[in-house]
Amino acid sequence: MSCQSQSNNNTTNSSSPSDEKNLSGMSAAANEFLKILSAKQKDKIQFDFDVNERYNWHYVPKSRKGVPLGELSEVQKKAAMELLRTALSDTGFQKTTAIIQLEAILREAEGRLADDDYRDPGKYYFSIFGNPATDSIWGWRLEGHHISHNFSVKNNSLVSSTPGFLGTNPAVVLSGPEKGKYILKNEMELGFALLHSLDANQLKKAIFDKEAPSEIITGASRKAMIEEPQGILYSELNASQQKMFIQLLSIYIHRYTRLFAMNMMKEIEAKGLNNLRFAWAGAQQQGIGNPHYYRIHGPTIIIEYDNTQNNANHIHTVIRDLENDFGGDELLEHYKKVRH
Repeated sequence: MSCQSQSNNNTTNSSSPSDEKNLSGMSAAANEFLKILSAKQKDKIQFDFDVNERYNWHYVPKSRKGVPLGELSEVQKKAAMELLRTALSDTGFQKTTAIIQLEAILREAEGRLADDDYRDPGKYYFSIFGNPATDSIWGWRLEGHHISHNFSVKNNSLVSSTPGFLGTNPAVVLSGPEKGKYILKNEMELGFALLHSLDANQLKKAIFDKEAPSEIITGASRKAMIEEPQGILYSELNASQQKMFIQLLSIYIHRYTRLFAMNMMKEIEAKGLNNLRFAWAGAQQQGIGNPHYYRIHGPTIIIEYDNTQNNANHIHTVIRDLENDFGGDELLEHYKKVRH
């Protein structure tokens, strides 16, 4: 999505004076992180920008290329998290780090042994594509179970933040010291609020299936596609419902820094809010045991939410930019034309 000057977040998601003077905050953070890595770690983390690995994204528990958190010292982890903060809002950062911590809860819930590393908070991998110190175009990724953040940068500006995936299992922690923890609660509550605001005629347009799909429909595809637009149009909602719709959309967009989120919204508005659709499938009541799915679909964006697995206590959410996932083809072609 559209360019934004990179800036670190403070508690109000606004840029600080130092950020305004230094528009290369993300590049600087990436370089600081690279400086304190060993030669072996650098070999693992760095790739060319145009390699296929940049598109090899997923959100399941598996080994990945890159440097995992589990192999970083505390100083290195701090530097890695500072890089992450340059791309995400405080809310987005908090959700991301909470999902990493959820692995330990899931390990216990599944009755796994202490030395079983299938559920491991250390298995979240950083990868850097290109050279943030010298290249005008580069990118980076943080990925592991239920997280995939993919960022593309041009001339010290963040130009793409997608695919962007966050998921949680369990969606609601049912026992133990963290009982009641619900990381993606707002995504669930506002989706249901919008659904329940619809009248009978509007529901006929919004609901496209009585059964929820078992997974987000776009999956981990290289290019996101939903062939047939479904659901109720923004223009078919009343003023109160439209406000709710924008609030739901904003929850996802404001996972990222304030200025970048604002530019994402400007691009969506430029293509026409009236071209956005809200579609629903599955149960219409909240609660575990009620599988449900919704999406927002427009000319430039697909947002999906799915809660069907593990007795509907397992959420997947994704943001896809239909023009600029992974920075878009135009950015890649420009990279190839410039010597690196």
